[in-house]
Amino acid sequence: MLFNAKQVLLICESTNSFIVKAIKEGIEQADFECITVPATLQALGGVVDKPDLVFLYIDENLNKSGEEVVYIRDFCLEDDKKLFLVGYHSDIDDVKKLMPDEIIAGTFERPIDAKAIGENLIKFLEKYETSANKKHILVVDDSGTMLRTIKEWLSGKYKVSIVNSATSALTFLATNHPDLVLLDYEMPVCSGPQMLEMIRSEVKTEKLPVIFLTSKGDKESVQKVLTLKPDGYLLKSATSEKIVSSIDSFFETQKAKKI
Repeated sequence: MLFNAKQVLLICESTNSFIVKAIKEGIEQADFECITVPATLQALGGVVDKPDLVFLYIDENLNKSGEEVVYIRDFCLEDDKKLFLVGYHSDIDDVKKLMPDEIIAGTFERPIDAKAIGENLIKFLEKYETSANKKHILVVDDSGTMLRTIKEWLSGKYKVSIVNSATSALTFLATNHPDLVLLDYEMPVCSGPQMLEMIRSEVKTEKLPVIFLTSKGDKESVQKVLTLKPDGYLLKSATSEKIVSSIDSFFETQKAKKI
């Protein structure tokens, strides 16, 4: 089993409802310890032990765009936790609007089937274990379209996390350890070069490989990129095959250096 603690945090408005008990039963059928906590900022802030997985039961009393949901989103992002959503189809869709795709592990629609929850949880873990040895790439770009495109291209071979700003990237790096950062060169507020400088200034991340993503391929622009001594640069105009091949070659070269 991938997880040692095997603990699930079940967040819900009422910890004593029939449906919550059914969800907990399904989780425990998958041989997990299930801890329930009310969906309030005070209760969520009091969670000391970090769970392996998070379940959110969405009932009619939950504010689907409220501070609690935002807190859960940030909690999962910062600690790289996977989130399961349980509720009616429309309610799940409302909550998903606030959630990045990479943290959503699955959904369960009402009416609740406890057995299905347990079976699907086990299938998720088996799939997760299969991908556990994949190299982890963090893609940083202020363009949502670019983020989704790069993730689609790379997800077949690599574990891919995406953030849309340098600030979010630095928060992510505080608690996560990717094998490579694909960094947009031109971003508002904090540019790619500025972020690279911050990465290199921290002992924890100073050796973290960084490859720039740039839209400029002229000689002067390329030379400017290379003076920053990244581990490489990729043109955004390149084909998906070229970008994937370049990243494959980077990791193969890294592996060869260690032999």
